[in-house]
Amino acid sequence: MRKLVVIAFTSLDGVMQAPGGPDEDTGGGFTHGGWAAPLVDEPTIELMTGLTSRAGALLLGRSTYEVFAESWPLTEADDPVGSLLNPMPKYVASRTLKTVEWQNSTLLTGDVPEAVRALKAQDGREIQVHGSAGLIQTLLRHDLVDEMQVLTFPVLLGSGKRLFGEGTVPAGLRLVGSATLRTGVVAGRYARDGEPVYGALGPETGNW
Repeated sequence: MRKLVVIAFTSLDGVMQAPGGPDEDTGGGFTHGGWAAPLVDEPTIELMTGLTSRAGALLLGRSTYEVFAESWPLTEADDPVGSLLNPMPKYVASRTLKTVEWQNSTLLTGDVPEAVRALKAQDGREIQVHGSAGLIQTLLRHDLVDEMQVLTFPVLLGSGKRLFGEGTVPAGLRLVGSATLRTGVVAGRYARDGEPVYGALGPETGNW
């Protein structure tokens, strides 16, 4: 079985929409595009390069695929991230796209959760989901996410598409790695860890 790993940039209040530029995703009247860009420095790029090097394939939603397909093919052959993404197999979940032109891209057809289960059943390195807020909600609802690498940026946005949107299924998570970058970005990697465990706090419980 291959692991499916979500990699997401989020604000402190959980917004993941359009971190890279003002025109990346203006859906819902979002006006804060590019909020992550000023805080992405060389150590952040090194971290993302290391994370991306673990992938054997990408799984992308339509919007993220279109953003990536417009930009990453333009990078130089020695670009640390582009050199990984461009030749990598890419699977695109979309109800509207008819073709996908980016090198080594395949359009998933039929039931997306079933198609993702089939991909996970193959041998190989981890499947990574970058961005793709809508697709992530589908994957979470069907319990298809094994790990999450979340880079939390020290900024509040108040509105926008969130990493954990409405309908998120309760789940236990276990922190398996973390780092704090010099710009204040906190990177945490979380593994799926069964169901949530509940209890009580307070002097009357002896747990205070």
